[in-house]
This record gives sequence, C-alpha cells and structure tokens, in this order.
Amino acid sequence: MAEKDSQNPDIFGQALLDFYNENYTEDITVISSLTEDDEIPVPYLFRSYEEMPLVEQEALELAQGKTLDIGACAGSHSLYLQDKGIDVLALDISEGAIEVCKNRGVKNTVVSDVLDYDENGYDTLLLMMNGTGIFQTLKNTEGYLSHLRSLLKPGGQILVDSSDIAFMYEEEDGSYWRDASRDYYGEVTFKIQYKEQTSLAFDWLYLDYKTLKTEAKKAGFTCEKICDGPHYDFLARLIKTTS
Repeated sequence: MAEKDSQNPDIFGQALLDFYNENYTEDITVISSLTEDDEIPVPYLFRSYEEMPLVEQEALELAQGKTLDIGACAGSHSLYLQDKGIDVLALDISEGAIEVCKNRGVKNTVVSDVLDYDENGYDTLLLMMNGTGIFQTLKNTEGYLSHLRSLLKPGGQILVDSSDIAFMYEEEDGSYWRDASRDYYGEVTFKIQYKEQTSLAFDWLYLDYKTLKTEAKKAGFTCEKICDGPHYDFLARLIKTTS
C-alpha cells in the first residue's frame, strides 16, 4: 500500500508518524469499491493488548518461537510479543511505519514487501488486521501462501485473521447480489486518503474460512479455525505440512 514515490504516498506511515509526534489532527479515510467511505482512527493503530479484538489476542497467545510480524504497522503486536520474550521481527512495506516501530521500542525491524523477503526458519508468521488482504485476489492466494511456507520451519504456523463479507451482498429479500467483474466476492479495491493525499487504488482480499482452508491445502498447509469474532471475522491457524 505504501510506495516510495509522490504518486503513491506512504499514507499509513505519515499518519502513524503524525500521531507518534503528537501532530494528530485527522483519521485515515478509506474509499471502497463496495461500500461508502469509512475511516480508520489512527489512535486505534497504537492499541494496547487490552484494546485488541479477541482474534488478535488469541493469535498473540498462540505465537511462539522465531516470529515474523507481517504488516506490523505501528508495532503493537510486535511490542507485546517482544515483552513476552519472543524473538519477533516487524516487517512492513511502509518506511514511516517501521520508523514508528523503532521509536516505540521494537528491536528488530525491516522495510520490505513480504514477497521480496526470503529469510527463513520462522516458527510463526503473524498476519493481523485482515491478514489475508495482502493476497490481493483469490488467484494470488496460493502463490502468496507458497512463499510464506518457504519462510517457515517444518511444522511452523501462520496465524491469520479474515472476514467473510458475504453479508455485505445480502438484499432485503434475503437474496444475494454478486459483482460479475470479480472472480470472488471477497475481492475489494480500496484507496486511502490522509491530509489531502490519496493513494493509488489497490486490491484487498477478504477470505471466508472454507475458501482459506481450500487454498491452504493447495499450498501445503493444514488449516483450523481457532475462534470467531463478533462480526463475521475469524482467526485461523495454518500448519506447514512435512510432505
């Protein structure tokens, strides 16, 4: 979402830096292909463990061993794991986000797209805040999962949350409409705005659990649902198979 040129500004990074440096004056606006504009409150990105939803708390309790926090944002998950004594590396494509992670005390960080990152030997990969979003589209999912698999030790785990957004297509009569231009109903296109800057459009993927399990099996994982959240969201654990 955050590239290093003026055409696609590091919006999350700038918003995080502004909040950290006490220059917070507005939130991030999300422009969606599916719904009306929404906002991401910047303070929420700095939430404590107690302020996190159940699916995130459960994931943090299951994380173990050498851990990669993918899409670390302001570092809230990394800091919690670090305080527990877990060897965690915060990864984000946003330079501003990683600067904030460092300023907040995250010891190990890297600025990178996860597909460009190839250090392996991890016990846990953490993908939170609708972690399946980084796959972008359903057809990309197996490829992303295969790359993530290469980063894991045998028996290593991916902890990922997502949401089944089928409810957003339901009509008043109980029927469902579908966007014929999409391969899968969980594919959404977003732009984000902050302080008069707007990102380029990017694809984001919401996967239902059944589809995630199918894609995980293709990529060499077993998959189990750990828990459901209060609004069609869930946490899943993918385990790297030995075959």
